[in-house]
Amino acid sequence: MGVGALWAVVAVRIAGGMPWWWAGVPLVVGWGGVLLSVCDIRAYRLPDVFTLPAYPVALVLVSVASVHRPGVWGGAIGGGLLFGGVYLLVRVVLPGAMGPGDVKLAGSLGLVVGAVSIGAVLAVIAAAALITLVAASRRGRGAIPHGPAALVPAWLVTAFAPWP
Repeated sequence: MGVGALWAVVAVRIAGGMPWWWAGVPLVVGWGGVLLSVCDIRAYRLPDVFTLPAYPVALVLVSVASVHRPGVWGGAIGGGLLFGGVYLLVRVVLPGAMGPGDVKLAGSLGLVVGAVSIGAVLAVIAAAALITLVAASRRGRGAIPHGPAALVPAWLVTAFAPWP
């Protein structure tokens, strides 16, 4: 149901003018986001079987977009390095604060969000941190799945990218 709802939003956006060459990005981020969120919420894990194949998929989606919108590659590579780098830094400095799956997910999310803009990457990182802090404050002690907190704002950015 979650994937259906997200895909329905993308269908409305396509009818409203979202370019066909970009539509695959929020469709894939929505599908993968629901799948990964369920895994993270239920098992506190973001499995490699889902996070690692996201890289070639993100590269293909960005490649398609780059044919129609010059400059996308610079933002995508910068976004992947920024998002992945920030998460890797947190993982190295405070290993208990973030799982390795979150770091692996961050790089591929950075590619697609960075294709929109580097500012969008910074906004997603900040929103993910804020969502996780709010969830932690309500839950109290124990682990908090961070994947959904990163995936929701990433999907919103890709689904509502300001393409003409």
